[in-house]
Amino acid sequence: MGPLWQLPLYGAAGALAGLVAGLFGLGGGVVLVPALLFLYAWQGFPPESIPVAAVATSLATVAVTAAASAWAHHKLGSLDWQAVWRLAPGVVLGSGGGAWLAERLPGGWLKTLFAAYLLAVAAQMVRGFPSPAGQAPPRLWVYGGAGSLIGALSAMLGIGGGTLTVPFLLWSGFPIRRAVAVASALGVPIALAGTLSYALLGLNAPSLPPGSLGYVYLPAFSAISAASLVTAPMGARLAHRLPSEVLKRLFALSLALIGLKLWYGH
Repeated sequence: MGPLWQLPLYGAAGALAGLVAGLFGLGGGVVLVPALLFLYAWQGFPPESIPVAAVATSLATVAVTAAASAWAHHKLGSLDWQAVWRLAPGVVLGSGGGAWLAERLPGGWLKTLFAAYLLAVAAQMVRGFPSPAGQAPPRLWVYGGAGSLIGALSAMLGIGGGTLTVPFLLWSGFPIRRAVAVASALGVPIALAGTLSYALLGLNAPSLPPGSLGYVYLPAFSAISAASLVTAPMGARLAHRLPSEVLKRLFALSLALIGLKLWYGH
C-alpha cells in the first residue's frame, strides 16, 4: 500500500477512536491497536516490529485524543481534577515500566494479551459497571497503587487506561460521567510517559520503517491525531446528552469480534 493511500485509512481509524474516547473515556487504543496491527501488516512492515510499533503509535495518538476529550469534559463541568492529581504520579511511573516490559515480551504474547484484554472489556461492558460500594474514599496509597497498575497495563497494551480507571473510580463512589472524565484526563500522562519510553527504547531497534521515531510511526500518528481532535469533543458531548446503553452494547460486540479475530487469527 502506497504512502498516500495509508493516510485516509489512518484518519478513519482516528475519527472512530476519538469518538470512542470522548464517549466512554477509553482513550481510543481499543480501536487503534487492532487497526494498526492490520494496516502495518498490509503495508508490509517487518512482522517482528508490528506489535510493539502498533502499541507505541497508539499511545502517542492517545495523548492527543485524551487531551481533546478531557478538555471537552472540563468545559462540561464533569472533570474532578483532585482525583486526576491523586492518580497521576502512579500512572506515570507505571507507564514507563510497562513500556520497558512490552519491548521484552515476544510479539505473539503482546497480541494475545491485547486480545484477552478486548474480550474482558467486552464482557465488562455487557455486564455493566459495578455499583458504588458506598465506603469511605480510598486512601492516598490506594490511589498510588491503582495508578501504577493502570499505567503499566495501559503502556503495555497501547491504551488510555479508561477501562481500568472507570471501574476503580466507580468502586470508589464516583458517578459515571465524572469517572469517564477523569479517565480521559489520565490518558494524557499515561500516553506521554509511555510514548517517551517507546521512542527512546526504539531508537536503535532494527527493522523499523522510514518515518519512525523509535517505535512510533509518525505518518500514522499525524493522520490519526488530526482526525481524533475533531471527533473526541463530539463523543464527550454525546456522553452528556444521549443514553449510551445501546451504544455500549454495540461497542462491546465490536470489541468481542476484534478480540476473537486477534485471538484465533494469524
